[in-house]
Amino acid sequence: MRLTSISALLLPAALFAGLAVAGCSSDKPNPTAPGYEGLGSGSAGDVSTSRMGGEDSGVIFGVGKGSKDQGGSGAGSGIGVNAFLWRGALDTISFMPLASADPFGGVIITDWYTPPGTSGERFKATIYILSRDLRSDGVRVNIFRQVLENGQWVDATVSETTVADIENKVLARARRMREQMQASS
Repeated sequence: MRLTSISALLLPAALFAGLAVAGCSSDKPNPTAPGYEGLGSGSAGDVSTSRMGGEDSGVIFGVGKGSKDQGGSGAGSGIGVNAFLWRGALDTISFMPLASADPFGGVIITDWYTPPGTSGERFKATIYILSRDLRSDGVRVNIFRQVLENGQWVDATVSETTVADIENKVLARARRMREQMQASS
């Protein structure tokens, strides 16, 4: 059987992509120096900190702690941050156009958004997921605001309560998703 020219081109690309992703995971202990107090417990050789997902992570794209594919080991490939915080952040800002999302680095950047009914004001958000665990300090939100003055966009201040409200909504959504997953287990 002869492969078509498109299939012949796609097969090597798919194989390369699969090998590249497979090369990203590791079962080696975390080489972090003793005494480091980062996202995990921080001790050298601590396997839980080298594992993608952490203790409270959820299942995304069929991988993660408790996944049937992995027998619940939690090891292997997946996103590099807490899946519940990640999904909660995406759900919370879903009304804004997405510019980029990096699940391995835990960064979500939106494009400029103008609320309905206003034409002289726009907002942009950057959300950082900082933890592999579902923790209140595991998410940081930056909101940028601009107002239209004399035909040009000028930076304006954003209330700290607005930023705190969005962070709290992300955390609340993440907790609800975790509770729903635990209830269905």
